[in-house]
Amino acid sequence: MNLLGWSYRYVGPPDLRALVRPDAEGRSILSASDFDDWVSGLERVELAELFTFVIDSAGVLRLAPRRSEHVVCAGGGPVLGAGEMSFREESGQWVVGEVSNQSTGYCPDISSWRAVVEALDAAGFEHPPGFTHEVVFRRCPACDQLNIVREEDFVCVFCNGELPREWNVDGAGR
Repeated sequence: MNLLGWSYRYVGPPDLRALVRPDAEGRSILSASDFDDWVSGLERVELAELFTFVIDSAGVLRLAPRRSEHVVCAGGGPVLGAGEMSFREESGQWVVGEVSNQSTGYCPDISSWRAVVEALDAAGFEHPPGFTHEVVFRRCPACDQLNIVREEDFVCVFCNGELPREWNVDGAGR
C-alpha cells in the first residue's frame, strides 16, 4: 500500500497483455488543458463515449478511447485505479460526469476511489462524490474463478462457493 492506496497488478488474459507496446500507453492528463488539447482532435461521437482510464503508480490519470484495454492504457504496469470515465462541458470547463471501477483486467476494489479522486483533484476536474457505478470483484477460493458480485450476493456463479466479503482478486498485488 502506498499513500494513495493499494496497487493493482494486471490479472486479465495474457493475450491482452501482449498488446502492450512502448509509447502506446494512455494519455497522461495532469490538467484540464491537457485534456482539452487531447480531445480537440477527437470526433464529437468519441467525446460522448466513456473513456478507458487508469491511475498509474505515480497517481497520474491516463486516458484512452473506450475500447482500449486497461493494461495497454497503463503500459503494462500496476495501477492505483482503473475503470471507465465520461466528461462533459459545463460553463466552458470539463467535468467528470460518470466514473466506474469497471476493469476486468485489474479488478480494482471500490476503495480505489481514493486514488481516482486524488488524480482528478490534482488535474483540476470537478467530479462526483464517488463512483457512479461500483463493481465488486471477488475471486472464488474454491474454483479460482473471477466473479462480479451483484446485489450483495457473494456466491460464485461458476461453482456456487461462498465468496469472501473482502477484496481478494490478487493478494500479492496489495
